[in-house]
Amino acid sequence: MPTERDVIPATRGKAVRLAAGEAVRVVNTHGSQVVDTWAFCAEDLAHHMSMEHTRVENGRLMPAAGQTLFTNRREPILVLEEDTSPGIHDTLMAACDRWRYEHLGCTEYHRNCADNMVEAMAAIGLSADRVPQPLNLFMNIPVNADLSLTQGEPVTKPGDHVLLRAARDCVVVFSACPQDITPINGAGRKPTEAHVELLR
Repeated sequence: MPTERDVIPATRGKAVRLAAGEAVRVVNTHGSQVVDTWAFCAEDLAHHMSMEHTRVENGRLMPAAGQTLFTNRREPILVLEEDTSPGIHDTLMAACDRWRYEHLGCTEYHRNCADNMVEAMAAIGLSADRVPQPLNLFMNIPVNADLSLTQGEPVTKPGDHVLLRAARDCVVVFSACPQDITPINGAGRKPTEAHVELLR
């Protein structure tokens, strides 16, 4: 099966088109980079991958290898076919945006995943009317006994990957999260690039 390898630049986004049956491997190249991930149905961008619906359909807080990711109309869009990481991903946190960084004390513009999604889609000629809740690949958000949430460090290692296979024609968008204030991207708080490998 032919493979195309491409980079998700540090603090930037990347969008790819997948036909039904094609797949994309998302590689945590340096081991601590969170990759926000969205998927939109090719024929209707208002029909998109939904974490709240995926949690209900799978009965899990985060998807496991072999499980399906569902849309806001409860239809399959991607299958998490492989996962060589410890399987810790986040389905609770909204994509970081300019307001998130303002709340963290930034007084100037900070790169963010919401804008990365918009820019990556624009680069392939598309525009969605919203930024849905992403699947935050490799993000570690422990739920504590008192139900509080911790901004944890990733538990992945360099080269860990997930393989997402398209259940339908779709557009998949990735953001190498720019977070450098909390330890979301590791103790060093330094965003890095990640890679995608398209299996056509």
